[in-house]
Amino acid sequence: MDGVLIHEGHLIPGADEFLAELRDREVPYTVLTNNSMRTPRDLAARLKVIGLDVPEDRIWTSASATAVFLNDQRPNGTAYVVGESGLTTALHEIGYVLTETDPDYVVLGETRTYSFEAITTAIRLIDKGARFIATNPDATGPSLDGVLPATGSVAALITRATGREPYYVGKPNPLIMRTALRRMDAHSGTTVMIGDRMDTDVLAGLESGCRTMLVLSGISTQESIEAYPYRPTKVLTSVADLVGHTSDPFA
Repeated sequence: MDGVLIHEGHLIPGADEFLAELRDREVPYTVLTNNSMRTPRDLAARLKVIGLDVPEDRIWTSASATAVFLNDQRPNGTAYVVGESGLTTALHEIGYVLTETDPDYVVLGETRTYSFEAITTAIRLIDKGARFIATNPDATGPSLDGVLPATGSVAALITRATGREPYYVGKPNPLIMRTALRRMDAHSGTTVMIGDRMDTDVLAGLESGCRTMLVLSGISTQESIEAYPYRPTKVLTSVADLVGHTSDPFA
C-alpha cells in the first residue's frame, strides 16, 4: 500500500485510475500491508479520505495474516500483545484471549507507543516459555519527519534480551501471500505482486511463485535493485504506467 498507492499520506498520481480499471475489468485484487496498526475497516476509511475507494474486504494486513496463522496453529489460544487495535482486533475475532498470565504467545506488532514496561513484560513472558511471534520484520517505517523504528527493530531488542528469534508472519514470508491468494481464490501463476521494496514485496512475490513488478514511487530506486541477487519481472515508474494495460501488464 505505502509507496504503491499512497506516499506520506497522499495519493500517488494514477493510483485511483489503476484501481478503477481493475474494478471495471472485474480483476480480483488485494491491497497488502505489513503494517499491523489499523484494522482493514480503518484503513479503508483512511484511503477513502485521500481519494481511493478500496473495500475493507480487499485489504489484508500482517495482523490479519497473523491471526489466521495462530488460529491454524493453536485455536482459541492466549496471547500477550504489544501493538495497536489492528492486531488486538484481529486476535479477538479468532477467539483469542489477551492476557499477561502464562500466554501461549507473545505477539509483537506495530505501534507508535512502545513502552519500556510492555517490552519488559514481553521479555519476561518469553523467558518463561511463551512463543514469540512478530507481525513483520520491517526495521523502519516512513513518516513525514523521517524513518521510525518499526516491528523488526523492537523484535531485535527482545531477541537480544531473550536469545529467542520471533517467527515473522508478514512479508517477505510467503505465508502472508498464500493467505491473501486463498482469500481471492487466486493462483500464484496468474497473480502479479506489485510493490516498492525489493527486500519484502519482490522477495515475497518471488518466493510465492508470482511474477513481480517493482514501482519506483516508494522505497526502492533503480540503483538499489542491483544490490540484490534477484530481480523483479518488470520495473515501473509507478502504477500509473499500468493504466490502460491491465489486460496485458507485461506487454
